[in-house]
Amino acid sequence: MTNKISNKKELSLEQREELIGALKARFEKNMHRHEGFEWAEVQAKLDANIEKLWSLNEMERTDGEPDVVGHDKKTSEYIFNDCSAESPKGRRSICYDREALESRKKHKPENNAIDMATAMGIELLTEEQYRALQKLETFDRKTSSWVQTPSDIRELGGALYCDWRFGHVFLYHNGADSYYGARGFRGSLRI
Repeated sequence: MTNKISNKKELSLEQREELIGALKARFEKNMHRHEGFEWAEVQAKLDANIEKLWSLNEMERTDGEPDVVGHDKKTSEYIFNDCSAESPKGRRSICYDREALESRKKHKPENNAIDMATAMGIELLTEEQYRALQKLETFDRKTSSWVQTPSDIRELGGALYCDWRFGHVFLYHNGADSYYGARGFRGSLRI
């Protein structure tokens, strides 16, 4: 997988059917992530919001393995998060944001988490969302994922990331311009 984003923001009928098939199979295989939810209701939401399928496809294409992890009763939106066991392969080796990318003089990564998420039409998980995801099952045992960073930390050059080690979620800091082969980001999409 590459961490470049497709410029074409429409899916063919065949691509839509393939994506929905993959999402349905993942949904049915992982009912512990969304107990009490019915696929038919999720499918109806997807059918009514086909413009969001492109973003879900980008999550899938970059190895995020998106799945339903919640439902917002106020807005009636289903919440999809990346549920790959490790930080998505197609979104690793990237720094936090454009400012961090541009500040690097040597060995610049190809991209950054904030721009990639924006281009994909998704949002980085917050620390709270990351912790909630980890309550569903264990993720990032060998990798780590950038999370949304408060502006006061970012203004000082830092950025936050999380992982799962020793039976706990850990929140760490690093220079926003750092990047590692085992660090990417997890995204969220509401439909």
